[in-house]
Amino acid sequence: MKKYLGSVVAGQDVRLLGASVAIGVIVAVVVALFEALTESVLLHWLFDQSLIVLVTAPVVGILAANGVLRWVGRGTSGATSDEYIRTFHERHPRLPIIHLPGKLLAGVATIGMGGAVGMEGPSIYAGSSIGLWVHEKTGSFLRRDKARLLLTAGAAAGIAAVFKAPATGVIFAMEAPYREDVTPQALLPSLLASAASYVTFVSLVGTEPVVPFLAGGGEVLGDSGGSVFGVDLIDLAGALALGIAAGLGGRGFAWLVRRSKAGAKRYSLPKRLLLGGIGLAVLAWVAEVVFESPLTLGPGTEAMAWVVGDRGLGLIALLFGLRMAATITTVFAGGVGGLFIPLAALGVVLGEFVGQAIGKDETTLYPILGLAAFLGAGYRAPIAAVMFVAESTGGVGSFVVPALVAAAVSQVVAGPSSVADYQRSVRLGHLERRFTLPLTSILSTDVMTVPPDATVSEFVYFHVLGRRERVVPVVEGGHFLGLARLDDISELDRGEWEETAIGDQMATDLPVGQPSWTLRDAVAAMEEAQIDILAVTDASGAFIGVVTEDDILKLDEILDETGN
Repeated sequence: MKKYLGSVVAGQDVRLLGASVAIGVIVAVVVALFEALTESVLLHWLFDQSLIVLVTAPVVGILAANGVLRWVGRGTSGATSDEYIRTFHERHPRLPIIHLPGKLLAGVATIGMGGAVGMEGPSIYAGSSIGLWVHEKTGSFLRRDKARLLLTAGAAAGIAAVFKAPATGVIFAMEAPYREDVTPQALLPSLLASAASYVTFVSLVGTEPVVPFLAGGGEVLGDSGGSVFGVDLIDLAGALALGIAAGLGGRGFAWLVRRSKAGAKRYSLPKRLLLGGIGLAVLAWVAEVVFESPLTLGPGTEAMAWVVGDRGLGLIALLFGLRMAATITTVFAGGVGGLFIPLAALGVVLGEFVGQAIGKDETTLYPILGLAAFLGAGYRAPIAAVMFVAESTGGVGSFVVPALVAAAVSQVVAGPSSVADYQRSVRLGHLERRFTLPLTSILSTDVMTVPPDATVSEFVYFHVLGRRERVVPVVEGGHFLGLARLDDISELDRGEWEETAIGDQMATDLPVGQPSWTLRDAVAAMEEAQIDILAVTDASGAFIGVVTEDDILKLDEILDETGN
């Protein structure tokens, strides 16, 4: 142990861990300012306004957010947590810090004016971009391959701060990039960044829980149906039923999110704002009339606090539908924010509905189970969802064990659906990672070619015998025509070599690669055609170069030697 600790202190690890702590502190301060402006200033002001302001505020906020993205964010998109996942899978992760102010201010405008999305999206983006910025500034001390570790650590710090849940931050950051896997490499940096972020954040804003009814830790009442290690068997059955309902709901919600994002691309901004503004206004008006409170506005904490009261099943079901519609409409209109808290809010509402339906409305267990199940199903992050429950309830077994059941069942029912655009199923293995490299990484552009009017004799003596080339690209005027191959002229009478043009003997029915291909594409095409050389052209047919089987094998040897 002493030897190991010495090696850590003497090497780069101590610098990486120090950078992780610094990231946590910086992220906590940024998120605290973002939350204060969004929640304590704008949302607090909004909920005290008249009905006319309530119904018009969301579209005004989304309009302002789009303006901020254009002018302050320099034309960047409104994506936040999706940007973390997309960047995580890039070979060289990059999130320009110059876009961060625009993203945060756009999130303030959207959420602060009542958009039904969460503050965790901009918080994750802030953490991710700050993590990469710190890596960039410490490039002389940290290796290039540490960028992804600090990217993940920053995302963990963002979640830890906004949810006041450090362990949840670590798990979510490692779990979110994949639907059925986690990435453990960034564990230690994420732990330190998350812890530093949590301590800094709560020292600035306090420890009041994000989920309002968990302030007292919740109450779980026993049941005469028997128990195992303090967990009621009836509650386990209820968790099973809730897991099925949450899995179906999460699957449907993810489908709606994907459709709304796709639909938004087909409409201009004015049309999206018009349709989205009308939709959000109608939803806010209905909520104000029915619930006497604009429960469709904001991330959903007001809805979570309202639903755990003495409410009827019909009102709870209506709130579930209105909240889902509000979030989908906000996404369609171009609002900037995350989906973690909206998913959690929908889970709480669904859990309260199931709890009342089975006669367990005297406990906060079912809203908490719904939170874990629906959140896990929507984001494909069941471990983070259950960890959030554990941290929020103090790790009470009667909460956590049923939450594990509900989250597991919801994963099975939800299938591969997810609200995240860039999630991958599992981590790629050693060979699969190499197959994702671009074709240009092994493209040979300094290639000798032969014109189509060259004779077979010239091809044989100059290329085959002189240069030991059995396959040569046939190119005329810069355009690729086919491949001249020794095997194709083997049956041609030698007396005809001087009179036969190589263009008459070349192979023209072979696959041709494109610069946008990956190694996987190239290998698949070469195997299917049973060739060991692949010509590469651009979209117009202009010859660029070739990829050979030897190039692929050499690249494999290089990557083995460098440990990549």
